[in-house]
Amino acid sequence: MKVALVSLNQSWEDKEANRLKVRNCFQTIAFRNMDLVIFPEMTLTGFTMNVKEHAEEAENSATIRFFTDCACQYGVYIGFGMILKAGIKAANHFIIVSPEGEMCADYIKIHPFSYAGEDRFYEKGKHLTSLEIQGVPIGLSICYDLRFPEIFQALSRTDKLILNIANWPERRVLHWKTLIQARAIENQVYFLGVNRIGKDGNGLKYENSSLIASPVGEILSPESINEEIDIYEIDPALVDICRENFPVKNDRQVNFYKEIICN
Repeated sequence: MKVALVSLNQSWEDKEANRLKVRNCFQTIAFRNMDLVIFPEMTLTGFTMNVKEHAEEAENSATIRFFTDCACQYGVYIGFGMILKAGIKAANHFIIVSPEGEMCADYIKIHPFSYAGEDRFYEKGKHLTSLEIQGVPIGLSICYDLRFPEIFQALSRTDKLILNIANWPERRVLHWKTLIQARAIENQVYFLGVNRIGKDGNGLKYENSSLIASPVGEILSPESINEEIDIYEIDPALVDICRENFPVKNDRQVNFYKEIICN
């Protein structure tokens, strides 16, 4: 499977400018026969709390329509983040669209980042979300979810790849890299983390830290096209080999964990 991680230098709360940047990315990789292209959290706005201005209606979303058009035009699956209205609040979504123009998956962030006040503006997601691309089961997550290992144990019961899209600032980037490796190792999956670069409207800086960790925790080496685009080749069969050779999940004591966590 050929995957592009796009560490977009997002223009703050400027959907038109970011659409142009996304278009430029696709023009750069148009003839590279990608299977999946993934962009950071809240792709066209950056990590904003300004939901009144930027949340869209799902039924008539310009952002969904834009990425669907891109998927059809370039014949590729696309993963992107966006804000959709959810009652009096909004919801932080990670959506995958197919080359046929269909929405394959729509995940809502389960853990809003309360440290930054995200929980005051965004509803919590209540469901895990997975899909299949070329027969490969893939799980979805967003940014702060990375700190909660339980959801990844659940996803990895079936999924071989897990994706996380983020706006994870430079000052905590060691946590980002370490957690991605840990989630890959403990779940024996490929773990793909897609972070932005640049500086946001709150003055937070982001370094180029998008990466893929293998089922044994190795950081894969990409073909770097430019500062924003890295291309990887992934062999999902390695997940089965790792799990057969070192069957860690067989020793999990789920009922015991429930007792000590819930009591």
